[in-house]
Amino acid sequence: MGVTVVGSVAFDALETPFGKRERILGGAATHFALGASFFTDVRVVGVVGDDFGADEFAVFQSRGINVDDVEQIAGESSFFWAGRYDHDMQVAQTIDTQLNVFADFDPVLSAEARGSSVTFLANIQPDLQRRVREQCSGAVVTGLDSMNYWIESARESLLQTIAGVDVVSLNDTEVRMLTGQPNLARAAREICALGPRVLVVKQGVYGACMFSESGFFFVPGYPLETVVDPTGAGDSFAGGFFGYLDCQLADGEAGDEVLRRAAVYGSVIASFAIEAFGSERLQSLTLPEIETRFGEFKQMTHFEAQPLLAPATER
Repeated sequence: MGVTVVGSVAFDALETPFGKRERILGGAATHFALGASFFTDVRVVGVVGDDFGADEFAVFQSRGINVDDVEQIAGESSFFWAGRYDHDMQVAQTIDTQLNVFADFDPVLSAEARGSSVTFLANIQPDLQRRVREQCSGAVVTGLDSMNYWIESARESLLQTIAGVDVVSLNDTEVRMLTGQPNLARAAREICALGPRVLVVKQGVYGACMFSESGFFFVPGYPLETVVDPTGAGDSFAGGFFGYLDCQLADGEAGDEVLRRAAVYGSVIASFAIEAFGSERLQSLTLPEIETRFGEFKQMTHFEAQPLLAPATER
């Protein structure tokens, strides 16, 4: 059992209407790993420079996350991204991107990383995602995330990579862009026809929906009064989703009810992630807080079904 995530481990600089941070721990694999670590064993595959120190590694180790497959390159700098959010917290404005060591990232996974029951391919070049996927032939569940850049610049490669995984995680804009379909349900059907069993569509503050062989499921966004920083929310969602999914695999194949609970746990983790800058909130998060909010999600979506009107013969 266990989850392997392959993706960026980085430093971020962030500015939102609620403040700014000059240099904090970020990256897709970081947010995913912290979210998944509440449910299962997690192994990160990534690359950093020698500016990534003991304090940063300690964040992973404090959650029991294995970083043996994180390569550290001497004399080089880690991936760095700087962004700003205005009052429209849905869209980040990129100020600076420095790939640094991530530019040549092409990992050969260890036997332990290849042996995980779940493999998640975070947002990286589709050819690279596929090469990693081919190394994990024994994974029970594989998933991937992508973005508009790869849809525009490497669409055919992305379609080929999507065909080889079980779960695809994209936002609603990316789903429509990938298929050319303005209707989300039709677009989802086209993506699932490529091969994946499940499509998770992230919809920002509105929540997320899931299309699968069993039908459609929607989980709303949690009604927070203050959203500090949405960076990494999608990766945190994926961490909660795949982490919970992995901890249930020991009891058999992931059925519809397990997938639905996984989507809710993903939303729970994401709702905490956006309460603070970067990965700060995930670093302080506790399992009791997660379970309490899971119960709140259940409460706010529960209702008793009753007939709207009595039959005409009874009126």
